[in-house]
Amino acid sequence: MANPGYGKRAAPDQLPRTDRDFAHLPPREAAIAAYIDRLPDGADISVKTLAKTLPYGQCALRTALNNLTRAGHLRRGREHLADSASPRWITRTWFSRTARDDDWWAAFTRGDVPQEPPEPRAGPTRSRAYILLAALGRTTPALSLSHRDCADLAPLLTEWFARGATDEHVLQSLTGGLPTPVHSPAALVRTRLTTKLPPEPVREIPRPPLRVLECAKCGAPGRPEALPGGTCGPCRGEAEPRRPAAPVASSTVRTRVADIRAAMADRRQGSRT
Repeated sequence: MANPGYGKRAAPDQLPRTDRDFAHLPPREAAIAAYIDRLPDGADISVKTLAKTLPYGQCALRTALNNLTRAGHLRRGREHLADSASPRWITRTWFSRTARDDDWWAAFTRGDVPQEPPEPRAGPTRSRAYILLAALGRTTPALSLSHRDCADLAPLLTEWFARGATDEHVLQSLTGGLPTPVHSPAALVRTRLTTKLPPEPVREIPRPPLRVLECAKCGAPGRPEALPGGTCGPCRGEAEPRRPAAPVASSTVRTRVADIRAAMADRRQGSRT
């Protein structure tokens, strides 16, 4: 494992693991990717550490990791955690079993990752709300409900759970202080679910972490758009664009004009003598 706060970081919203996750990669890269994929978060995946475990040298591993970066499985960068008291940026290495394109990694850098559509899974036929309502009659016979009652009232109770209510809170609200006798259990439960509905919880919007990606070869930081495939322009063989000259300060211009005027005045004085 790496030092706390460093090491491998799994990218979010990956698809379930299969035996074909890295079939599109060359054998060496596929083997290394499969090994990294099974390591826990925080594991040291530096070239030196991987060379101690895998049957590849550091040079081969460095090349393979760069290939995984180009294939969309790996990105290196730095991150400043929101709400942290430290001004330091933490070195990060993000790994994704699911290959991502440059647009996805750019969105991830901004903290705006598109959610993958979940695969449909067979869920329980009865909801948590239905089960609680159906069980009311076991502990409180006066509130015995029919199947139709439970199905009709379940959406009202689901809203309680969405607002953070626990089963104990619901039971206390529905069964406490019952009249004698209860003429219509379904009507009483409906009234209490409506009038005693808890307030919506106040949710703070979490601030996304600040992230900067780095070139996989030279380590130079840059915007995601300037690092297609995880490498910068110079490392891809592109000429670095010329930077425009910095503008001259106004005080420097005034000083230069004054010097020129003084020199011209000296010349006129010399010609008269």
